[in-house]
Amino acid sequence: MTRKFKAVDYEAALDQTVSLREALPANHLARFVVDVVAELDLAHIDERYGLRGGEAYAPELLLALLFYGYATGVFSSRKIEKATYETLPFRFVAGGLHPDHDTLANFRKTFRAEIKELFVQVLLLAQAAGYLKLGNISIDGSKVHANASKSQAVSYKRLLELETHLHAEVDQLFLLAEQADGHVVPEGMNVTDEIALRQERLARLAEAKKVLQTRAQERQAAEQAEYAAQQRAREAKAQRTGRKPRGRSPTPPSGEPQDKDQYNFTDPESRIMKSSSSGGFEQAYNAQVAVDQDSFFIVACSLSNHPNDKAEAEPTLAALPPALGIPEAAALDNGFWSEQNRTALEERHIEPYIATGREPHHQSWQERFAAEPEPPAEDASPQVKMAYKLRTEIGQAIYRLRKCTVEPVIGIIKAVLGFRQFSLRGLDPADCEWCLVCLAFNLKRFHTLAWA
Repeated sequence: MTRKFKAVDYEAALDQTVSLREALPANHLARFVVDVVAELDLAHIDERYGLRGGEAYAPELLLALLFYGYATGVFSSRKIEKATYETLPFRFVAGGLHPDHDTLANFRKTFRAEIKELFVQVLLLAQAAGYLKLGNISIDGSKVHANASKSQAVSYKRLLELETHLHAEVDQLFLLAEQADGHVVPEGMNVTDEIALRQERLARLAEAKKVLQTRAQERQAAEQAEYAAQQRAREAKAQRTGRKPRGRSPTPPSGEPQDKDQYNFTDPESRIMKSSSSGGFEQAYNAQVAVDQDSFFIVACSLSNHPNDKAEAEPTLAALPPALGIPEAAALDNGFWSEQNRTALEERHIEPYIATGREPHHQSWQERFAAEPEPPAEDASPQVKMAYKLRTEIGQAIYRLRKCTVEPVIGIIKAVLGFRQFSLRGLDPADCEWCLVCLAFNLKRFHTLAWA
């Protein structure tokens, strides 16, 4: 006696009729995205379309495809186009149409500013539905790969070496071209082409050199305020103690490029940055988010090419939509600590809780259950006052939530959505793509809360 199995007739299976209504339940993310897009005001996008030309795809169709694609980890316009043929949720979102990848990519690139406005509209919809009540926020950042290889970068020191080497080769080739005896030139070699090739390389190096020099001057201007603050602090300490402060005096910032300053020929606006996950260096951008501690919505996002977070608090705070209201407090790790960032939060009437140093990973029970410390003296430095503030009961409660709000959100974006590299090149296009990623995350969060 042989065992009977349920077999499949694949020829018959190809003729099956599938109902999308049956395949996609009412609480499916694809249907939710389509419903949310229908609620958005797309007048700014519609008015940019000309009256001439063929029948264009509706903006709500392209937006829904991009939103659903980014919310499910499909970031490539080619893969989204392919999914409109092969994947049921994408077929539903596309309504049976199949916009090509060029159309999707051009739409994403053209309407960058409008997509940033839609990020705010989605938050306002969540707020109107009662799922977002802006209270305390957490701010943090993470390095995301640029669409460029670090092997296409050159350091300032290496640039100068290459420049000297190429100039010497060009001089040699000109001498070779002036030789009367034609047999001096190797067979198959075109001296004019070789000179032109090196002159083209020198022109690219000259452009890179100019950019690095400009960056060095900008860095000097940015670091001058911090240098002046350090000098004032040393002078105040000397007057208070009557003794010269220990340690070396702060080094004044230089306006000249450093040997290790990098320029990338594929995406010049990206930078070499240290990765906290791998411990190595990568060509990247610094992506920032502000997350509401109660609802886990990303309420603001920004992008820069700065290798650390020191100057990232203000741009992220500036991206907070005024229509959402003002957060009560903000928690930031020690990478953001500076008097300037503390002042920026207080001027916006947001209570700052910024770590002034690294927290120990394994505190003893004595430290965990220690009594609240005595308040610092009135003339104590802002850093000492902030450190005390974080040791208070309310300070610990607000700062503790940073680790379980903003850090998991960044982890979900990278590990669950799988967004680890930008598709677009250049700071402004990449900034728009980061906003699109955050918008997609908010849609998933909105969907989760709506169908909880």
